Amino acid sequence: MASLNDNTAAEEYFNQLRRRCNGIQVKHNGTFGKGVYADSEFQEDELILKDEILVGIQHSSNKVDCLVCSFCFRFIGSIEKQIGRKLYFNNMGLSGCCGGASSSSNLHSLPQGVVTSLMNGEMALPHTDKFPLPSPLSCPGGCQEAFYCSGSCAEADWASSHSLLCTGERSESVSRDALGEFIKHSNETNDIFLLAAKAIAFTILRYRKLKAEHVNKQANQSVSKQSLLLEAWKPVSVGYKRRWWDCIALPDDVDPSDEGAFRTQIKDLARTSLELLKTAIFDKECEARIHLHQFDYNKYNSEMIPIFGRDLVVASPVEDYFLYIDDLPDAEKDKAEEITRPFLDALGDEYSDCCQGTAFFPLQSCMNHSCCPNAKAFKEKRDGQAVIIALRSISKNEEVTISYIDEELPYEERQALLADYGSLASALNVWKIHQLRNLNFLYANIRTQLVTAVYF
Repeated sequence: MASLNDNTAAEEYFNQLRRRCNGIQVKHNGTFGKGVYADSEFQEDELILKDEILVGIQHSSNKVDCLVCSFCFRFIGSIEKQIGRKLYFNNMGLSGCCGGASSSSNLHSLPQGVVTSLMNGEMALPHTDKFPLPSPLSCPGGCQEAFYCSGSCAEADWASSHSLLCTGERSESVSRDALGEFIKHSNETNDIFLLAAKAIAFTILRYRKLKAEHVNKQANQSVSKQSLLLEAWKPVSVGYKRRWWDCIALPDDVDPSDEGAFRTQIKDLARTSLELLKTAIFDKECEARIHLHQFDYNKYNSEMIPIFGRDLVVASPVEDYFLYIDDLPDAEKDKAEEITRPFLDALGDEYSDCCQGTAFFPLQSCMNHSCCPNAKAFKEKRDGQAVIIALRSISKNEEVTISYIDEELPYEERQALLADYGSLASALNVWKIHQLRNLNFLYANIRTQLVTAVYF
């Protein structure tokens, strides 16, 4: 099998992906690497493609503000439960949005008994029947950390990655204790490692499935396990650009003379995370064949664990609910607001927090940046899919480009935001790496629009 960096092999893979997206193709050029090109003409405002998430995570801090399906990121529970949970955590000072309850919510706090009744479904708000949400389903592995909107999402997540990353009693991880240590380390440092773990688990499980299918077929022509492994890596490996510690911009509070030490410490942080993950989910066969412990020397080191950190944003139905109340006829509105206004005031400015996270979108990850783009990328409001719309007419064979940043910002700000990109395709994410023991720097608000090859 060809190397995962082989252009022909990568293009064949993307051609399979684009079968659901007529009119585009992924090609390589000598300047910017991969790019997306129009295979037919597009008119202004025409849909170019929708790109589904391959792997994604909700930010750990966002989980206290939004209860969503751990697989498709759809909001679950009820409007009452969403509001009640947020107020409950606000009262405990645990709001993930701003590090605690907002000043406005402090001025309009509600009795804890009222909040608990709302969260537990013992109290109903007016007109919430217009915004039904799926009932939460617990993780089949019993971890009490993952919840789902349906049995199909629970099964799909279990089969694709969660069976190895579940901390519950039915977990198929090698060591639940080690997995707990890995998750703790990721939450204390950078939850991009959780996305990396999900991609690795996805690949391990896909490799096992491919191997089983090959054995069942009893093919006359033998296929090496290494070839099956490379095939399993392909969905994420095609996005490889640069190593994480090489592509992030130097924080403002780090002197340029200390850049080498900074990047070494970031690399060591990734190495520690990798060692914890290996102990948690790698069986002997995977460790023997993937050789992740040899990442400084492995000939595949530039092809392994390639992940793009792209914004995952799913709008909250709570915003739609309060807008609906506000649009009611005056008499009906006044009656409803007698009940809803105290809750809206208690929520404060963050009443409609979105689900926020990071995900890998296979096709959007190949799109290059332009300061004068011909297309615009945004996230589907309900399911987080990447949607690409033409900003103007696009000719056949013309490259489809998007802007990674707000084009209206001043030049200096745009240059700063693009510092992590170089010529690489990615989208903006802001990461915060906390002060770590034995580290000399506080890596605060590091902009890592691209997080590729987290461990390599």
